Amino acid sequence: MTTQQIHETHIKIAFFAVLVIMLATIYVAIPDFYRTVWQLSTSGNMQGTIDYLRSFGAWAVLVSMIIDIVINIVGFLPSIFISTANGVLFGVVGGTVVSWVAETIGVIISFFFMRTLFRHKAKKVIEKSRMLSKLDHYSTWQAMTLARAVPYSPNGLVTALGALSRISYRDYILGCFIGKLPSVACEVLVGHDLVMMEEHSMRLTIVLIVIAIVYGGLWYWHRRQQAKKVLHKIADDLKDGEGRS
Repeated sequence: MTTQQIHETHIKIAFFAVLVIMLATIYVAIPDFYRTVWQLSTSGNMQGTIDYLRSFGAWAVLVSMIIDIVINIVGFLPSIFISTANGVLFGVVGGTVVSWVAETIGVIISFFFMRTLFRHKAKKVIEKSRMLSKLDHYSTWQAMTLARAVPYSPNGLVTALGALSRISYRDYILGCFIGKLPSVACEVLVGHDLVMMEEHSMRLTIVLIVIAIVYGGLWYWHRRQQAKKVLHKIADDLKDGEGRS
């Protein structure tokens, strides 16, 4: 084992130690924390979530961030309920900032965890699979930005795909940091206005139309770019065939 590998191993051990200590500290400080978060996330009880956060008073922002971070570390629990609650409690702008920072931290920790445990073991499987090997063609911060920019996308799946690819830590963090902002902003705004439907029905309608136009336009543009690549490849193949003949 080289000096660099030993250094990396020490960093990983320290990371997991800090993570375990942090999770244990949360349990000691708030004994019912994990049970309550599980119940709220699986039931979708929005009013219960808002009341739970309000019960912490000035600490509500910190508790909300911890919940969001834990949910994104786990990966399979929905975070929309906490994003909506943040919008209601802290306002659209404040709720967006809180959710954006917390979700970004959560998916980065989850990525580190998955990359450490599974990338090396999955490497051989990926090399044998044509479909999975395509992951490495999207190992850029731009691709991660686009993946994270889609509202209501499954965070755990995007994190897992990133961890299995060859994307660097720097590119992953940059892509998440940029991409998470528009998706979280949409989720917080839509969630806030759904809860406050009577006051913001018109704005909600406009926002949904704008989101549909923007993301629909991006999807259409992406499909056209893919089609152009296919046509260029066909044209090149035809030219090669004519040249050989």
